[in-house]
Amino acid sequence: MGATRKIKTKRRTRDYDQVRADIDTPRHLAQYKATKDTEDLPGLGKHYCVECSKWFESEYNLNAHTKGKNHKRRVRLLQEEPHSQRAAEAAVGLGTDSGLRPQEQVVEMED
Repeated sequence: MGATRKIKTKRRTRDYDQVRADIDTPRHLAQYKATKDTEDLPGLGKHYCVECSKWFESEYNLNAHTKGKNHKRRVRLLQEEPHSQRAAEAAVGLGTDSGLRPQEQVVEMED
């Protein structure tokens, strides 16, 4: 068989759109945290990085994480404007016409 890449779900974090929703609305983050059992979380769920959606054992580990490369990269990606359907359509040339055409073209079409 050929080489296949399996997605590892054990260390999979939340996707960017989910994290962006957490940052935008505290209610969304509260709902997500409510689904987790605090006894099962590291540090009883007290130390949480919103951008990376990870729990840590102690405040020291959380501070060390925020200084790291992976955290900084994720924060930079979250600061960019998210992709939208409108931007995707504009990239391929759809939806860019505002409906206004020059008068010359309209006259030629009527003849």
